[in-house]
Amino acid sequence: VQLVESGGGLVQPGGSLKLSCAASGFTFSGYGMSWYRQAPGKERELVASISIFGTSTNYGGSVKGRFTISRDNAKNTVYLQMNSLKPEDTGVYYCKLESRGIWGQGTQVTVSS
Repeated sequence: VQLVESGGGLVQPGGSLKLSCAASGFTFSGYGMSWYRQAPGKERELVASISIFGTSTNYGGSVKGRFTISRDNAKNTVYLQMNSLKPEDTGVYYCKLESRGIWGQGTQVTVSS
């Protein structure tokens, strides 16, 4: 089982980024997926989660209305579209296969002018 995140980088406040998490080694369409983030000195927190077919989503309070989680089961990929980024969104973003507790390696997002 492998989860590989990509798409992180440096962006100015108010900007956008789209993260991707490519999954392999398991039946992707059979599992819910999530994005978490960890800011320096803080605990890892849930950003968003999505059900098997993408019909149900859930967001952390600080990102509601700005971030959108989606998935493409044909491409074994889950996405996180991040708009109106703020400096407090800075951190390492991780993809997680929830039911099996498997994490990706993370991708750094830095929001700064």
